Amino acid sequence: MSALLQLEIHRLGHGAQTHAIEHGIYPTGAEQGNKIIIPDSDVEPRHAILIFRPDGFYVEDLNSKAGTFLNEAPVRGRAAFRAGDIIRVGNCRLILRLLDQAAPPPAIAAFPPLPVNLTPSPHDVLDQQLHTEKSLIKKQIHTELLERLDIKRLTAAHIKKADLHERTLQAIEQIVQEVRERLPAWIDPAALTKEIFDESVGLGPLEDLLADPDVTEIMVNRNDQVYVEKRGKLEMSDRVFMDDSSVLAIIERIVAPIGRRIDESQPYVDARLKDGSRVNAIIPPLALNGPCLTIRKFSKNVLTMPELIQLGTLAPEMADFLRLCVQLRKNIVVSGGTGSGKTTFLNVMGSFLPETDRIVTIEDSAELRLPQAHVVRLESRPPNMEGRGAVTIRDLLRNALRMRPDRIVIGECRGGESLDMLQAMNTGHDGSLTTAHANSPRDVIARLETMTLMSGVELPSRAIREQIASAIHMVVQTARMSDGTRKVTHITEISGLEGDRITMQDLFTFTQTGLDQNGKVIGRFEATGSVPTFIEEIKIRGLSLAMSIFDTRKWKH
Repeated sequence: MSALLQLEIHRLGHGAQTHAIEHGIYPTGAEQGNKIIIPDSDVEPRHAILIFRPDGFYVEDLNSKAGTFLNEAPVRGRAAFRAGDIIRVGNCRLILRLLDQAAPPPAIAAFPPLPVNLTPSPHDVLDQQLHTEKSLIKKQIHTELLERLDIKRLTAAHIKKADLHERTLQAIEQIVQEVRERLPAWIDPAALTKEIFDESVGLGPLEDLLADPDVTEIMVNRNDQVYVEKRGKLEMSDRVFMDDSSVLAIIERIVAPIGRRIDESQPYVDARLKDGSRVNAIIPPLALNGPCLTIRKFSKNVLTMPELIQLGTLAPEMADFLRLCVQLRKNIVVSGGTGSGKTTFLNVMGSFLPETDRIVTIEDSAELRLPQAHVVRLESRPPNMEGRGAVTIRDLLRNALRMRPDRIVIGECRGGESLDMLQAMNTGHDGSLTTAHANSPRDVIARLETMTLMSGVELPSRAIREQIASAIHMVVQTARMSDGTRKVTHITEISGLEGDRITMQDLFTFTQTGLDQNGKVIGRFEATGSVPTFIEEIKIRGLSLAMSIFDTRKWKH
C-alpha cells in the first residue's frame, strides 16, 4: 500500500488547514473548477498544478505572472519536490506530509477555498485528471509551435502539403525533445508528437478513428465526449480533444478546402471528407455543449449482394427478385430510417443496372460507387459566402433530363425534386432508383406526397397520388435492428389506385421472433403469398423466375 498523504494549507490571516488527499492531479488557481481554490489577487484563474503520484510529487507553473515558488525558488515549468517542501502560490503556502499508515487519517477540514471533493474516485476521475494534465502539456507545446511555425500562414501561402507536414513534424519533434525531461513518465513522447501533429495539420483525435475499419460513424458531442458506431452499436471512445477551440479548428479544416464556412452567422454546415465521408457540424450558440461534429464514414469496401445475403440482410430469393425488377426497369424507392443502410442498399441495387445503359447519379454528397463504366456523377452545391451559387438536387435533376439518361439514380429525395422525379419516371425515364426517409412502405407514400407539395406547385391530392401510383413500382424497406444489424423488412409492390387510396401489397417480409442469449435478433424472411402484378411481363420479356419463391410453404422452417 502507498503512504497516506496530508496537505497543509497555510493562508495568511486564516491559519493552517489540513486535508487528507490521495494520489492525483490538483489544478490550483483562483477560479471555480480548480481542486485547490485560492482567492488572491496575485493568483491567476488557472495558476499551477500539483501532481501527487506513487513515483513522485511535482509542481508545475502555468506561465503565471506572479509565479509559483518551491522553497522560495521560482518554478520553471515542472519541478519535483519532496514531503516537507514549501510550495508558495500567492499568499498560500502548501506543505505535503506523509502519514504513518497505522495512524487514522485526519478528517477533511472545512476550509472554504478548497473544494470538498478533494479525494478522487479510483478510475473515472483519474482518467479525467490524466486528460487535464495532458491537455495542458499539449496546449503549451501548441503555443510554442505557433510561435515557431505559423501553420495558417503557410497553408494560405499554398505551400505543398508534403512540405507543410514535414516542417510541422520537425518543429513538434524538436519542441517535444526540449521538454522531454519534464514530461511525466506515463506520457510517451512519440505518441504525444503524433497527437499534436494530427491536431496541427490533420483531424486530431479523429485520425485513428477514421483509419479504424470497424468504425462506421463518429459523433463528437463535446470536446471530451466522442462516441463511435462499431458493428451497428454505439460506444464511448477514449479519444478527447484539448478543448472546444480544438474541435472548432478541426471543423474549419474540414470545410475550408471545399469552399464552405462555419461561424456565428452560419453555425451549421454539411460537408464531406476527401474519401467521401459525410460530415455535419454545428457550433454555438446553436450547440449548447460546444462544437458538435458527426462523420459518417465512407466505406472503402463496397458491399455486394452476396455479402449482404451472408450478413443476413435479406434472403437469396429476395435478391433474385430485386435483380429482376431492375432488369424490368421498375422504379424502386429504398426507404428506411437514419442509419438503416439505405444508401448502401441503393449502391448494391445500382450494381444490377446493365452496362449498356447511360447512368446519371445525383447526390448531395457523392457516396454511390457504381461498377459500370458509363456513369455520370453529379453533386449539389451549397451557396457561397455571399449566399449565391447554390445548385440543388432539383436543379441537377432538371439538367440530367437533358443528358440523355437511360437510368437516373438519386441519392435521396427530401424536397421539391420529388415532383420532378415522379414526372421523369412517368415520361420515359423508367428504371430509376432513389431513397427516402420513412418508417414503413405506407409512410413512403405520405412522404412523397408531402415532398411533392414542397415543390411549390399546387396540385390536388388525387393528382399527386395518381403520379405516385403510376411512377413508383416497388418499395424496399430497410431497418436497423436492436443488435445493430440491417435487414430488408419489406419488399412491397405499389399496385394501383382505388378511389383516393394507393393500393400496395407486401411480397416479402422479415418477422422478428426474439433475441438469442447474446442479444442477436432471431427472425425469418418469408413470402406473403402475393404475386406481383407484372408477372406476365416477366414471361413476355423472356426472363426466368421460379414462381415457388412466392409460395409461403417454401419459406416454412
